[in-house]
Amino acid sequence: MKTITIEGQLRSEFGKKASRHIRSEGKVPGVIYGGSENIHFTATPKDLKSIIYTAEFHKAEVNIGGKKYTCILKDLQYDKITDEVTHIDFLELVNGKSLNANVPLKFVGQSKGVKEGGRFVINMSTVKVRTKPENLRAAIDVDITNLEIGKNLRIEDIQYDNAEIMHNKRIPVAAVVTTRALKQEATDAAKAGKK
Repeated sequence: MKTITIEGQLRSEFGKKASRHIRSEGKVPGVIYGGSENIHFTATPKDLKSIIYTAEFHKAEVNIGGKKYTCILKDLQYDKITDEVTHIDFLELVNGKSLNANVPLKFVGQSKGVKEGGRFVINMSTVKVRTKPENLRAAIDVDITNLEIGKNLRIEDIQYDNAEIMHNKRIPVAAVVTTRALKQEATDAAKAGKK
């Protein structure tokens, strides 16, 4: 799992007024929680760019005042008008301490249904898991090779050792659906059979 390094500065003032002042200086206020104490810090948008603007799941190593905190991104807040990041939350990874994280799904293989002309549809691109930091993965591989037309892949079909997936087991994650062309072929074949 890739780790992104972020340089931060410790902050001592809190509240809306302090946060507005930090933003006026072109910085983003943030917090790291989940460890022995909450760490309030600031970082530049440039330093945060690589963890915010990616579809991949990464760890972050936040360096503040000579100390390093290994974390995962937990929450972002954006300005409704400018769309700039106004606050960032990280969860500190503490070995042996369980945490909840949204882990991306990576669909591997080519399904039988797609080879037969069906269309692959993704219903969920991430799943919420409860696990320990040492078991975190960048993505969960989901084999779709045996997925046929009209069939669903469900939460219960996902394999992730040493982790609990926090969704109902029957929720569909992906499916192969019939395309218009296939429906038309079936209709034409049915009409031809009646003649």
